[in-house]
Amino acid sequence: MSAEILIDARGHRCPVPTLKLRRALAEAPAGARLRLLADDPLARIDVPHFLAEAGASLIETAETGGHLSFLVVK
Repeated sequence: MSAEILIDARGHRCPVPTLKLRRALAEAPAGARLRLLADDPLARIDVPHFLAEAGASLIETAETGGHLSFLVVK
């Protein structure tokens, strides 16, 4: 299994975290695992909605150290 692709969007407000995730998903191969880090509370709402439309799967959401972590599979 290949390593996760890390997208660090901490310090950015929505929609930037979702846009960074969109770009990374477009470049990632099928089956890739991506981890998005964000500290904007709106990402908790925006990211799952975007993934539902994009056809990617949200595997895990966690909050640690004051930021959100989303594990996504393309």
